[in-house]
Amino acid sequence: METEVRVLVVDDDPDVRSFLQDYLSEHDYQVTALDSGAALRSHLAGAAADVVLLDVGLPGEDGLSLARFVREHCDVGVIMISGAGEPVDRIVGLEVGADDYLAKPFEPRELLARIKSVLRRYRREPAVPAVVAVANRRLAVGPCLLDLDRRQLFDAEGREIPLTAMEFGLLQVFVERPNRPLSRDQLLNLTQNRDWNPFDRSIDIRITRLRRKLEPDPEQPQLIRTVRGVGYMYVPAAGTV
Repeated sequence: METEVRVLVVDDDPDVRSFLQDYLSEHDYQVTALDSGAALRSHLAGAAADVVLLDVGLPGEDGLSLARFVREHCDVGVIMISGAGEPVDRIVGLEVGADDYLAKPFEPRELLARIKSVLRRYRREPAVPAVVAVANRRLAVGPCLLDLDRRQLFDAEGREIPLTAMEFGLLQVFVERPNRPLSRDQLLNLTQNRDWNPFDRSIDIRITRLRRKLEPDPEQPQLIRTVRGVGYMYVPAAGTV
């Protein structure tokens, strides 16, 4: 791999952790094995990751609660792994923001294929160097300024507001299609080239995060509005388009 992919394996079973660490390392992944939710939270506080393999049945804080935490705070792929394999577990896992779900026992090659599939959705595009851009495309987004070429967002004081690659992609889709209702299916197709399913909350979670960064009052959004029965619509402030 040109860039080593960082995988977190979170499972309380030492045999599972050891097996996955050995197997994925043989396929050139950088693997960190963790045994609890507390260890995962501590690791993410100081290091980045690309994919998290998360056991549902962890002692203490379970995998579903941790999946919700990861999705709200990080822009990484999340694959839930469960020994139960019950449909309700899969549904809840997807509802809290997991990208995929795999029941134990599983074929290692299938897990590898699912990791690659999730990584394709989260593939980050390199920023366009300023020397290459003919002219910066900068758009006002409420009180903020979005630089499409440099993939950066700035507040009214000129300070950069951090955006993940997924958040930038979603915001770019909106600003390029103002005043146009977009369904969740359209948003996922445009940003990740995949279809939406009724249990997928990833778009809603990222919309919430974008509203916190853009809206003066995220509870009463004016820029990214909910269109009941359809999805979401970006409504530029007066005079910005």
